[in-house]
Amino acid sequence: MKRYINLFFLLLCLNMCSGVKAGKSETDGIKSIQIKGYVGQRIDDCIRQRVMKQDVDEIVDVFARQDEVHEMWGTEFWGKWVQGAISSYIYTHDNDLYQLIQYSVKKMLACQLPDGYLGNYDKQHQLRGWDVWGRKYTILGLLKWYRLSGDRKALKAACRLMDYTMSQIGEGKAHIYDCGNYKGMAPISILEPLMFLYNDTKEKKYLDFAQWIVKDMEEPDGPQLISKADVPVYERFPVPHDKWWSHNNGQKAYEMMSCYVGLLELSKVINRPDYVDVVEQVVKHIVAEEINVCGSGAANECWYRGNARQTIPAYNMMETCVGFTWMQINERLLEVTGKAIYADHIEQTFFNAIMASMKDDASQIDKYTPLEGHRMEGEHQCGLNINCCNANGPRAFAMIPRMAYSMPGSNTLRVQFYAPSVMHGVMEGVEMSVEQTTSYPQTGQVMLTLASAKPLHYTVELRIPSWSRQNVVKVNGQVVQGAVQGSYCRIERTWNAGDKIELELDMRTRVMELNHMLALQRGPVTLARDSRFNDGDVDECCYIVPDKEGFVEMSPSESPQGIWMAFQLETITGAYRENVTKRTIHFCDFSSAGNTWNQRERYRVWLPKAIYAKEEPR
Repeated sequence: MKRYINLFFLLLCLNMCSGVKAGKSETDGIKSIQIKGYVGQRIDDCIRQRVMKQDVDEIVDVFARQDEVHEMWGTEFWGKWVQGAISSYIYTHDNDLYQLIQYSVKKMLACQLPDGYLGNYDKQHQLRGWDVWGRKYTILGLLKWYRLSGDRKALKAACRLMDYTMSQIGEGKAHIYDCGNYKGMAPISILEPLMFLYNDTKEKKYLDFAQWIVKDMEEPDGPQLISKADVPVYERFPVPHDKWWSHNNGQKAYEMMSCYVGLLELSKVINRPDYVDVVEQVVKHIVAEEINVCGSGAANECWYRGNARQTIPAYNMMETCVGFTWMQINERLLEVTGKAIYADHIEQTFFNAIMASMKDDASQIDKYTPLEGHRMEGEHQCGLNINCCNANGPRAFAMIPRMAYSMPGSNTLRVQFYAPSVMHGVMEGVEMSVEQTTSYPQTGQVMLTLASAKPLHYTVELRIPSWSRQNVVKVNGQVVQGAVQGSYCRIERTWNAGDKIELELDMRTRVMELNHMLALQRGPVTLARDSRFNDGDVDECCYIVPDKEGFVEMSPSESPQGIWMAFQLETITGAYRENVTKRTIHFCDFSSAGNTWNQRERYRVWLPKAIYAKEEPR
């Protein structure tokens, strides 16, 4: 499978898949990217085994029937799948995948009704349940196909569906917060494709509708996503214990973040930095109160003060749709603000929650990924052989190539994701390339080899992760300053072919303690015990004592089959302290833990910490 993309296709990828406006883009100078190594293989596996093997007839045929009366969400699957498929095609330029996408779009266009409706709800049940939510995904899919192929039939179909929606919702018509569940957050998220449609057509009616939506959502019966920005996301509304899946539930994580993604797109068009401030404020709350050690959150698909309670098993933890949308909102903030912290969030979520969600053979993506137990297939939804996360998960894998490198200025190259890779681009009209050699995150050593047709003066910006305390950067063997955690190390100079940048990150194992439980993190990767090591009960208590800086000594270990990376340490386990000796226990990366989906195997992230009364504070 080819993994090269030309300039035209990569530019399209970021413009249509991440929400960048037409015009100057951070990818204008990038011609191709190839991700290699284990991460590159998993991205390829996802495309080959999950994206390309989707039965598109099944997920399109629901649009041919306008008979939905149970308020189900069957019309979201095509829009989710096709966005991931288009991003995957832009990365691989695989003709078979292109033909599959084209076939699905042709079938979709044939399902549109004369009045513009393209969905599966009957006339009496439109604007209920997930109808408008499904329209959102349909319009996104059509627009992204239009931007890829130039097929104006797809653009026309998207306009007709949005126009039909606007004939039902708006000033003097239905309130948008009344047109779906979760305080109306599901239908309000149509704000994102609405802004893309405005960018493509410059039709003022779409911008007017977007601004009306923002006004309507702030009404007393709406989700008040702006006015409640500084309220913890779990505490915005009373929890509806009597009817969880309902309009009264204002904690639904995925839908809430989808609305904020749309607000960011509106902010770009009308120059409202205060909207960006709102989203940044919300993200800070989510990080502090909800995101766990594996970079995702939510239980039963809703915020629940999960950060403080992540050591306690919760039903239906870490929905994959939540993990992807968390990456998505951070990607949009990264584009708008250029702050390294948002790339850190993407990295943590991808290496842990997202990579863990995909089965070892890449045939499926799980719906929930708990921090202990085993993994398993999610339910089939809406009478189809698919669920929301199998449709949505590939979009997270496809995000990594497009955010790995960027050019935020005419003479700046930013390196945001570390993995074996090759990037070809153009700087000041001159061909240039970067080859990244690394085994990261197994180790912290990264080597960048730069090349260009002639010497070029520009700035290289290296992301220094916020978790990395000790960092060393060298250019051609000489140490340079500025490698500060949580920022970009900026190196401005004239670069010649063969120049090398060496980066060494702090990969010491950090010990996290919460609620008298322990977890281990190494770089961006969270570690877990796994029963495949056959080294004892993964649920037993451990006496792991970090040094004064919070680190513990671990060493690489041999990995059982199917495990990416493994480490070991010497410690005391169990509830006895006398007449016992330390023994070796093993850990693997969270993405490998339980990846066989074998229920006879068990893994665990948070380990019980035994109380040692002699050392307990009085």
